Amino acid sequence: MTANVIDVVDPVDPRLDDFRDLNSVDRRPDLPSGKGLVIAEGVLVVQRMLASRFRPRALLGTDRRLAELADDLAGVVAPYYRVDADVMAEVVGFHLNRGVLASASRPTELTVAQVLDGARTVAVLEGVNDHENLGSIFRNAAGLGVDGVVFGLGCADPLYRRAVRVSMGHALLVPYAWTEAWPHDLQILRDNGFRLLAMTPDPPAHTLADAMTKVADDKAAILVGAEGPGLTEWAMRASDTRVRIPMSRGTDSLNVATAAALAFYERARFAP
Repeated sequence: MTANVIDVVDPVDPRLDDFRDLNSVDRRPDLPSGKGLVIAEGVLVVQRMLASRFRPRALLGTDRRLAELADDLAGVVAPYYRVDADVMAEVVGFHLNRGVLASASRPTELTVAQVLDGARTVAVLEGVNDHENLGSIFRNAAGLGVDGVVFGLGCADPLYRRAVRVSMGHALLVPYAWTEAWPHDLQILRDNGFRLLAMTPDPPAHTLADAMTKVADDKAAILVGAEGPGLTEWAMRASDTRVRIPMSRGTDSLNVATAAALAFYERARFAP
């Protein structure tokens, strides 16, 4: 079956409302308080949406991007609204160089137990409220063997358009869940056999390589905190081991996404 292509020339056509005013502070379609949609932007991210549990409602794009996605769209029943670049710009509110968007409704959230099922390595985030850092962490997790992400208190929405874009669509593929009681729900990880490793710049903490060597045969949960303040003392106390990245030249810490990537790499290097 070929894609369901519909040509649209009028930018105010209501069929395009899933993609309207993407930069609006209060009318964006990806606001959980509004339509609560998930927006994929660009060919690669759209492809990853099509491969995920997020079922597309509609696509909006140029003829060129339609040709690039032809194989991926075979059998997809959602309409592909084909427009020219000027119509697309008027709909979304800016010129979109990537040339294609897809929208999806938010599915039922996974539970922490579902994310942990079969996992050996998970990232646990507390207070990571920057969408670009969040997207980068998902991309790093996908590339470095992390099986899932668990959200604690104060984290940003992983389905915000910028987070999905920065993650290169991996926010749609790497399973995640929100805890209900933080940090008490960390006990769920411990009950499932995970060792909890809390990232911190504190000098007394174990070095990353040393800590990962010791838990190489265990399930591991890597805890990272907000840019700047890091993990709360409550989260630190709930962990099994405090872990640091050795630093030089008076630098005490790295960007949270970079620090997480190093931890994920070291975990992958030592785990069987």
